[in-house]
Amino acid sequence: MRLSMNTKERIFHSVLFEAIALVFVITAATVFTDAGAKSATGLAVGLSLIAMCWNYIYNLGFDRIFGYNRIERTFKMRIGHGLGFELGMIFATLPLMMWVLQLDFWTVFVMDIGVVIFFLVYAIVYNWCYDLLRERIICSRAEISTAVPR
Repeated sequence: MRLSMNTKERIFHSVLFEAIALVFVITAATVFTDAGAKSATGLAVGLSLIAMCWNYIYNLGFDRIFGYNRIERTFKMRIGHGLGFELGMIFATLPLMMWVLQLDFWTVFVMDIGVVIFFLVYAIVYNWCYDLLRERIICSRAEISTAVPR
């Protein structure tokens, strides 16, 4: 049974994560800032592209360091995984958010902390659900392939 994700699956995993997240981010940016829907959407898409690139690199490295068996990861490891990812995102996204929203560092930093808290919870839930569904699909395919007579 294949435990590690190939490149195509990693891209699918990241795009699905970001597509769902875009709905939340665009809505929140429109509601909680003076940015119009067009600016909020542009910002959300820009942040999403940064996140997808970072997601691919970060998760590839994380899997190599901590192993490819995602099912056996503990809750503590999942929290550490999420915190590491989000800390990297803060450094990458602060300048873009300051520029688009035309706000000072501290205002954007406080907003970004709120975003980090949301995405930390969202990432843990998303990845856990993805991993469980993935495991079921892989086990189901393995059962079907062993049940088919040759």
